[in-house]
Amino acid sequence: MAFARELAAISQRFHDRSWVLGTSGNFSAVLRRSPLRLAITASARDKARLRAADILQVDERGKVIGRSSLHPSAETLLHVEIVRRRGAGAVLHTHSVWSTLLSDMYAPSGGLEISGYEMLKGLSAVTSHEHREWVPIVDNDQDMDRLARRIGEALERRPDAHGILLRRHGLYTWGDTLADAARHVEILEFLFEVVGRSASLGLREVNHGTPENP
Repeated sequence: MAFARELAAISQRFHDRSWVLGTSGNFSAVLRRSPLRLAITASARDKARLRAADILQVDERGKVIGRSSLHPSAETLLHVEIVRRRGAGAVLHTHSVWSTLLSDMYAPSGGLEISGYEMLKGLSAVTSHEHREWVPIVDNDQDMDRLARRIGEALERRPDAHGILLRRHGLYTWGDTLADAARHVEILEFLFEVVGRSASLGLREVNHGTPENP
């Protein structure tokens, strides 16, 4: 698969930034939309050593196409749900320290608002630092069917969101292309770290409101 080497390279790049340590994280890219086919990382693979051979092809139910001794990421159905809801060409999931901390800290508010930063303009269709980005936070769940439904519901409520946080788990983001999705990871991870460090230093108060009443 053409995307296999690209996904492996992204994995190494993100590992080097401490966004996907150990076997954490998973990445996918759309190979075909009808019927849906995804290239996705295999489960339990060390992201510092991910190879093209560790990328599988799955269908719309998350089942592997062809023969393989490997299993797709346990969170494959979450990728499928995001692709369906957003028409994304790629979905990337990271487990950084800052996304994990903020996802827990702001979970009671249902999400995290970020505004006023120039880096927001790196998100697709955002043209001003005054943009107000609401990142929904969903409680984690080991039942992937149920979690996929919750993510779908959160994305339906916030059609303008560029990412979603799972509580005490990490970030899911996406893009029209793999490059767009990778850029969104870089932008959002940067912003999470800025927000987290600013809050810890008392430099900036983060909005605790809801998306309807920020």
